[in-house]
Amino acid sequence: MARLSLLSLALLLLLAAAAHAQAPPDCSAPEHRQFDFWIGEWEVFDPEGEKVGENTITAIQDGCALREEWESVGDHAGTSLNFYDRDTGRWYQTWIANNGNDLHLTGGLEEDGTMVMESLLEGERRDRITWIPADDGSVRQVWDVSIDGGETWKTGFEGRYVREGSD
Repeated sequence: MARLSLLSLALLLLLAAAAHAQAPPDCSAPEHRQFDFWIGEWEVFDPEGEKVGENTITAIQDGCALREEWESVGDHAGTSLNFYDRDTGRWYQTWIANNGNDLHLTGGLEEDGTMVMESLLEGERRDRITWIPADDGSVRQVWDVSIDGGETWKTGFEGRYVREGSD
């Protein structure tokens, strides 16, 4: 009996070592690259062409996430973390502003190449942000807001992201 217990223990130790030796999955799948068009140093302009801020988007955690650092022309600033969750097949964004406002979004890449994320929590107030890459390398961001649970939407912010140093 002691021999069987030692054999069982040895087998369990081997299985545990083999499981530990397997490398965790990385973020090299194409889905993790879907939002890479947003990476860069950006100047952001409103639809009238007035500069409204600057935004820096960087890949972090070995390409597993994107970090956004927003600074408006005024005194507003914020940071977001964006990542693709392979278990749900969705993108997530968590945003926090320097005034304490937060936003939690989820969504994904549409067939037309736009990234669309909506409020994670259901409720009367809903947010939907769409990032639209353009052929010239710029990105248009449209932030729509609904105060009736998504029945109707109104654009709260629209910005054109132009890479710093571009015209």
